[in-house]
Amino acid sequence: MANNYFLTILCTTFIVVVGGSALIRAMPPQNPIQCNQTGCILYNSYGVWDDRKTCHVAAAVYPTTEEELRLAVANANKNKLKVKVVSKFSHTILKLACPTARNGNAVLISTERYNSSIVVDVANLAVTVDAGVGLRPLIDRVEEEGLSLVAATYWEGVSIGGAVSTGGHGSSWWGKGGAIHDHVIGVRLIVPGNASEGFARVLDLKGDDPLLNAARASLGVLGVISKVTLSLERGFKRSITLNFTNDNGIEDEFMEHAKRYEFGDIQWYPSRYRAVYRYDDRVPLDTSGDGVYDFIGFRPILAVIPETVRALEKAAEATKNQNPKCIMATLSIAYRKLIANGLKNNLVFTGYPVIGHQGKMQTSGSCLYSPQTDKDSVCAWDPRIKGLFFYESSAILPATTFADFIRDVKKLRNINPDNFCGVDMYDGFLIRFISKSDAYLGQAEDSVVVDFNYYRADEASTPRLNEDVLEEVEQMAFFKYSGKPHWAKNRKLDFAGVKDKYPNFSKFIGAKNVLDPDNMFSSKWSDEVLLGQAEKVKEDGCALEGQCICSEDRHCSPGNGYYCRTGLVYKEARVCRYSGFRSG
Repeated sequence: MANNYFLTILCTTFIVVVGGSALIRAMPPQNPIQCNQTGCILYNSYGVWDDRKTCHVAAAVYPTTEEELRLAVANANKNKLKVKVVSKFSHTILKLACPTARNGNAVLISTERYNSSIVVDVANLAVTVDAGVGLRPLIDRVEEEGLSLVAATYWEGVSIGGAVSTGGHGSSWWGKGGAIHDHVIGVRLIVPGNASEGFARVLDLKGDDPLLNAARASLGVLGVISKVTLSLERGFKRSITLNFTNDNGIEDEFMEHAKRYEFGDIQWYPSRYRAVYRYDDRVPLDTSGDGVYDFIGFRPILAVIPETVRALEKAAEATKNQNPKCIMATLSIAYRKLIANGLKNNLVFTGYPVIGHQGKMQTSGSCLYSPQTDKDSVCAWDPRIKGLFFYESSAILPATTFADFIRDVKKLRNINPDNFCGVDMYDGFLIRFISKSDAYLGQAEDSVVVDFNYYRADEASTPRLNEDVLEEVEQMAFFKYSGKPHWAKNRKLDFAGVKDKYPNFSKFIGAKNVLDPDNMFSSKWSDEVLLGQAEKVKEDGCALEGQCICSEDRHCSPGNGYYCRTGLVYKEARVCRYSGFRSG
């Protein structure tokens, strides 16, 4: 009876999505900085930070010009304040942008209003842009000149300064690759100065300046990015076809797929034994087609739909019943196939290939754009509703070891495929490609990125259904196969030993020491991750949300029947597994 109830609700939700989502406009996300007379709080767009602790800041400033930006840095330096920079977007799960107060004083510098200048140099195929400019306005302006930005994040709700700082990327092994920072040819950076320099100075990094390779992925710890110059190419279109098929050969085919298709990726749904190969190449501008990629996960959605999905997830978690998640995974894949995952030949999808201008095909985020008064619909994860609430793990693995990683995940999947339904209803495993990079915190070799989202409980002390399975995948990726974490995603444990995974890490720290010798831009997060100054004490329940790897049962949730155990395939893993309640 319960299963029939879940099926009815899920199918109803599915029909509502199919029938109405294309006509919905969304209320855009709220401003991440909220201030009152006592100070400011920095929120993230997913509701809470990875540690669930509030980010309190004394004040926030909103410069509109480079000189105002410089004065903000100078004032903070003169008054010995800690500083972090944020934009109008805040989609990091980690507290990358939260300053650690010095004597209770810290300031946020928002680039939300520093977003007016986009200067396109058509002759030299370059564009120089204010750090606060959003990805979508930048792309649209470049396309107006008959040019194209080659690399972009899949989600367009980012500023260019933030995307560069955190290693934002798309998917490509071709040319300069899929990471935005590898298309950066210049950065204007504002750093602390001495009194004779007015307490702040502007550096113009370009050419062979070794500091440019540090600034290309700066994590916000070198100074404040003022302007970024990116290389461009002559305008082009893209042709995309999605092939929904079985997952038999992913480990043998991913390499050839990346080499054959310039912007190809693979969506893997392990519980359903399905894979979606994206055949994605550029075509000449005169090729017929005016397609758009409006990815369904980033479309506006009636609030009742993610609220219903969340309620069903919670019910499934509480009853340890994964059938509803498996039903939703199956329906989700069917829906994505029906509407080509959001590809539109014009107003709707009518068939492959979908051909359109690069600027309309490389990134999505239509749930960002509507008046604040339009409250009927939202981005599905908006914390103002009781909608989707999840973690996102993102591991960057060497291409040479990725096949073995896939084989291990398949071994774990084959023990019980339904254990992966909770991932597959969230879009499965997204497999993308980024190239070897000169950036100090870029990749030392051609690499494969695998992203996966999964349920996060309302309370930190609540364990998840199949907690151990994804913990094992996570530890497999980061420790057995030496994966590197995306700088704006992941749980705390994924950053353990990260400094040893980058050959040029010491050069980055050297640049940091030169540019910010008094650590004005450092924080608790950067000290833990970059300098290895993590807290050693493990609290009860710390493994449930990835604040630690369990070594004792108390790090899990023994009161709820979850104990620290070894992995099923990766035996060195230590995971929180449900084993039932002990007697006595």
